[in-house]
Amino acid sequence: MCGIAVVVCGVRIELSTLSSFLSETETPFERLQVCVEDVKSVLSQRGPDSVGEKTIHLQQNASTCGQDSVTLSVSEASGGTYELEETTSLGELHFIGSTLQLRGTSPIRQPLVDSSGNILAYNGEVFGGIELNSYDNDTEVLLKSLEKAKALVPDVLSMIKGPWAIIYWQETSRTLWFGKDAFGRRSLLVHWPTVEDPRFLLSSVSPASSVSQGLDAENGNSLHRFWEELPCGVYSISFGVSELCIRGEVTKHEWRNTIWKELIEWKRELVVPRPEDLSTSSHSGIQEDKSVSTSLGFAQTVLAVLKESVRRRTSLHSIYQGEKKAVPVAVLFSGGLDSMILAALLDQCLDPKYEVDLLNVSFDGPNAPDRISAKAGIKELKKIAPLRRWKLVEIDADLSKLTFETKRVMSLINPADTYMDLNIGTALWLAARGDGWIHEDNENPSVEEDKQRVKYKSDARILLVGAGADEQCAGYGRHRTKYRNGSWVALDQEMKLDMQRIWKRNLGRDDRCIADNGKEGRFPFLDEDVIKTLLDIPLWEIADLKQPSGKGDKKILRQVAKLLGLHEVAKMPKRAIQFGSRIARESNRKNFGSNRAANQASAGSVRFQAPSH
Repeated sequence: MCGIAVVVCGVRIELSTLSSFLSETETPFERLQVCVEDVKSVLSQRGPDSVGEKTIHLQQNASTCGQDSVTLSVSEASGGTYELEETTSLGELHFIGSTLQLRGTSPIRQPLVDSSGNILAYNGEVFGGIELNSYDNDTEVLLKSLEKAKALVPDVLSMIKGPWAIIYWQETSRTLWFGKDAFGRRSLLVHWPTVEDPRFLLSSVSPASSVSQGLDAENGNSLHRFWEELPCGVYSISFGVSELCIRGEVTKHEWRNTIWKELIEWKRELVVPRPEDLSTSSHSGIQEDKSVSTSLGFAQTVLAVLKESVRRRTSLHSIYQGEKKAVPVAVLFSGGLDSMILAALLDQCLDPKYEVDLLNVSFDGPNAPDRISAKAGIKELKKIAPLRRWKLVEIDADLSKLTFETKRVMSLINPADTYMDLNIGTALWLAARGDGWIHEDNENPSVEEDKQRVKYKSDARILLVGAGADEQCAGYGRHRTKYRNGSWVALDQEMKLDMQRIWKRNLGRDDRCIADNGKEGRFPFLDEDVIKTLLDIPLWEIADLKQPSGKGDKKILRQVAKLLGLHEVAKMPKRAIQFGSRIARESNRKNFGSNRAANQASAGSVRFQAPSH
């Protein structure tokens, strides 16, 4: 995981071409005090291996003043404190990059600059589309590919398979390129220029020291946020001189690869089943056997692409540190269906000599539902993979004692600002930190189990997360409601809506909370091939919501679990992390007095007021 940012000053940015998704607002804008040192500080948490910066100055050429021409000088930022001015006689682009290096045989320092003067700050992985060797660093290879592409930057970015966010300066065309992958699996926040603050800013995360000077969002909810999630896609700003000032024109580009257009559209061909498609409605034994066989075939197909997705995300490439960690990969682990599948597949993909950390968060000690299911889950994993050393990392938290951590997470989830986001973000942040307890002897827990626990901190840099499974396989309660009220078509439309807004509602927040601990969250269920495979399967084979919870929801994944030998977890109902860890209950008691009061206030959508720092 890396952190990237750019600050553009002294340029008049033209946004008219983006009017289709930039909403007009008469509400006051949130005023934040943002300086580059704060940006560097928060990005360094994401990329602890190195932090670097570069500056480009844009200046009008005196001999062609008023013409469409600028003179560029490129210089590396000097040491010391660097202040960002809202107005300047020069145009200025200040790039910042931090690196969590997981590939390459020698250390790199972002932003990278090539011999042509192009500058790249990249936060992502290249799992396909661009050829890489096991010893290559994907950022270096991408920079070479972009330099060769010249004007075809969108073509190169459209080839990448894997999560990414990018900021790229193309010297020859005097163009700033930026964007993120089609599903927004990596965070990139944007501040579009306003009258209050005419700068253009991009950053992986909001600085923790930002000070809100706006209205009380909880009482009025009438504040236009300083930061927004950048919508998925590829953008550019081309610079020139017009009317005696430096101007930049923003353009959004189409994906060059048709697969992205298809996946974004998220159109399933087979939505409504015929009577003979449903085995439960068949009176013919032969027909039912055929239906079961068809379902099994779909499950085997999903299992194959999921395993390949996990393999891509856990291949241990040559890294410059040279040493191989005892625990290179961890799993965000509730003991539920999604995390159990990921753990079982990880065992098949990872060399048996490596241990695997299973990170489990509880706000109710051993009594939280996720802690109970995690302990049951590790027993089931040991049955199918007895040679693997599984370590259940029990991360116990007391919400009343997390004052500093809560403020930190409030900043990380920005621009999200509901208690639900805060609860989920806090649980993810604590899990990624990996600071908990393990049992010295998990095989034979005794009555005095607590005495066997020893302090442990996971140093795994790769964290597998089950994001995307519920959206694609009808795992949420609202999916059942839509099906009950509108049948198959309504269910399909709700799942489509979930996938088309997952970048805004989930993934940016999750990325920021996990990465703040110097860890990289990877989402096997959101692999391009997994998404395509699930879309090609008839909806009634994905889920059958006539069946009860724990059977019909995520039907296809329950069949995958059985193929992996995970028969107990295949029967478990869905439980969201905020409920399974019991942070939602503790948050409701803290902020509303009780669960009942929180429900009456619709706590999931109630916004908190971010504290001043």
